[in-house]
Amino acid sequence: MTRVLFLLLMILPSTLWASKSVDPSVDSSVWSSEYDEYFKKYAARYFGPSFDWRWFKAQAIAESGLNYKATSSSGARGLMQLIPSTYQDIRRDQSHFGELETPVWNVAAGIFYDRQIYRKWRDRPEQERLYLTFASYNAGYGRVLKALKRVKGDVKGWDQIKQYLPRETRAYVERIRRLMKNEPRPIRLVQLTGYLPVFD
Repeated sequence: MTRVLFLLLMILPSTLWASKSVDPSVDSSVWSSEYDEYFKKYAARYFGPSFDWRWFKAQAIAESGLNYKATSSSGARGLMQLIPSTYQDIRRDQSHFGELETPVWNVAAGIFYDRQIYRKWRDRPEQERLYLTFASYNAGYGRVLKALKRVKGDVKGWDQIKQYLPRETRAYVERIRRLMKNEPRPIRLVQLTGYLPVFD
């Protein structure tokens, strides 16, 4: 009996650990489609109509599990877990945005904030820009920039800099990638000839 109990104690933690690292795809019916229209609308508005909006749904899953009432210990709120002071900064440019806790405005502001960060990484390949954007959303742009400066050599993408970022940030970006099934999926659903989204 003691031997069986010992074996169970040895196996159980690894089983629990494995289950934490498995996420159903962002397209899975496990995740609500209730807010999909907001992700589609604001991904198209701020990143262009060909951008794959599911990246932002995956981000919201990583942030809040799609719980619009979520509040973190640091005071971040809503689907996209925005800090109230960050939201007030965003509203200086987007004064028509309503309350932070309202799902549509929380999603709109989160994607708008992603776009502001995405613009800062314009010298990177598109897929890397997105990973660096998510990392910056989580850890702060300055912290990611410092990590980038620590990398030696010419190639300075996500895989090279992640070791210099907090564990939480690494897990955050990797979870988004898992939700998108680590493809990495093309950022753009289709290529529209002649269309270039305006970021400035």
